Amino acid sequence: MTAMPTETPRRTGASAIHAVAPSPRETPLVARTVAIPDPGDLLALLPAPDAAATFSWVRRGEGLVGWGRAIRIETSGPGRIRDADVAWARTVAELEIVDEVGVPGTGPVAFGSFSFAPGSAAGGVLVVPEVVVGRRDGVAWMTTVSPSAGRPGPLPAPEPVTAPGVATFADGALASADWVAAVADVVRRIRAGEVSKVVMARDVVVRTERPVDVRHLLGRLATSYPGCWTFSVDRLVGATPELLVRREKGLAASRVLAGTIRRTGDDADDLRRAAQLARSSKDLEEHELAVASLVRGLRPYCASINVPDAPFVLHLPNVMHLATDVTGVVDGTFGHPSTFPAHSPGGRGPSSLALAAALHPTAAVGGTPTPVATAILAEAERMDRGRYAGPVGWIGSDGDGEWGIGLRSGEISPTDAHAMRLFAGCGVVAASDPEAELAESEAKLRPMREALGG
Repeated sequence: MTAMPTETPRRTGASAIHAVAPSPRETPLVARTVAIPDPGDLLALLPAPDAAATFSWVRRGEGLVGWGRAIRIETSGPGRIRDADVAWARTVAELEIVDEVGVPGTGPVAFGSFSFAPGSAAGGVLVVPEVVVGRRDGVAWMTTVSPSAGRPGPLPAPEPVTAPGVATFADGALASADWVAAVADVVRRIRAGEVSKVVMARDVVVRTERPVDVRHLLGRLATSYPGCWTFSVDRLVGATPELLVRREKGLAASRVLAGTIRRTGDDADDLRRAAQLARSSKDLEEHELAVASLVRGLRPYCASINVPDAPFVLHLPNVMHLATDVTGVVDGTFGHPSTFPAHSPGGRGPSSLALAAALHPTAAVGGTPTPVATAILAEAERMDRGRYAGPVGWIGSDGDGEWGIGLRSGEISPTDAHAMRLFAGCGVVAASDPEAELAESEAKLRPMREALGG
């Protein structure tokens, strides 16, 4: 069942922002969480292929999956993320919550994804599934959201998972040669001093022989990229290696990735390439800009922040990245300017979604300085990124949650289950070679191509 929405418009600056939240109900919805035996592979529990009603946030076999739509919140415009946070706080206040487990991810959970650009028609969405199953540190649970206060019934038997068959790939907004030319023009603008870094993305369109079953993609992504967060929210599906922010029990954590080199498949050669990446002045410059961007965004919200002296090299099956894990102590002091009103009672400080709003977009997905860089990329890419490179993840009733960046991803068409758009992006700096950036983008498209069978 889906809650009927009421539209609550408000205005921020010159943009009309509409937050859609569930209507008040005579009988409140009940969110009940109970412990269950270990269910095994979480992704194997997903009952149906519908990408609009299938949700995932899984890494190394742990996390959350969900299905159905009990509540849906939609937002748009520059305040789309913060508006969703306010609407979520109001929604939680109207729920009756019975949580018999009490670990992060239990109780009512909303899965969300948000557009990269404030003006995108993709906007933002939070969805509370009818059923969520989670596992963490050996504890498994099921949460149901319904008008009934009864205990949850048995899990449904999943429909068979189907493969998409032959997939045909074609250029998206720009042909490869045109994208290389666009990158070259951006490099010239960087060298002229307009901007320090621009993250250029490109898209690829896909046509499949059979309708895309999102569960097929999720299973293949999780198997091939277990160290990434395999996600599915409102038809956006992927496996991201980049954690925008996690808030848990007063601590914030982020993983910054910037600076990339392709893997060859030869272990000895890849070790040499990893050492080359760690010494590359071009990649170290790109990474330093991304870390500084994230720290600037996080600092007003934290009493203290820890930033390692140097990045490490993160090894993924297709590429290697320079990576830095940043941690901070969230400031929960009531009245501190960082405190987000929706979650200030009790002094818990800003929610995970409020932190995501403060951080997005980072230099890792936009550039430096970010306002100038995002204006340049919007002109150069000649496409709407939709929710690619926007925040994607989940939030709980206490404001804790995890938000990644929607990378290594694709969007299943809302009108044609045979059609998808895949996305990849590259950080462009003064030392960038446009042809090398194209090759890097192809390496970053590999996870979704392979998940589709291409």
